[in-house]
Amino acid sequence: MKAIIDRDGCISCGLCAETCPEVFRMAEDGLAEAYVDEIPEEEEDAAEEARDGCPVSVISIS
Repeated sequence: MKAIIDRDGCISCGLCAETCPEVFRMAEDGLAEAYVDEIPEEEEDAAEEARDGCPVSVISIS
């Protein structure tokens, strides 16, 4: 599974990085980024929770 963030719509709330720091982090420009190529299997639930909790729905997981 891979996570993608539409950074154009990111509001820099940090919820994804707080929910799943093994996949998401806040980049130097203040926006969130998915920094792993593949979501580790043991982090899939947390990554989906981050996606579902995103207040602007800019995270997709496939």
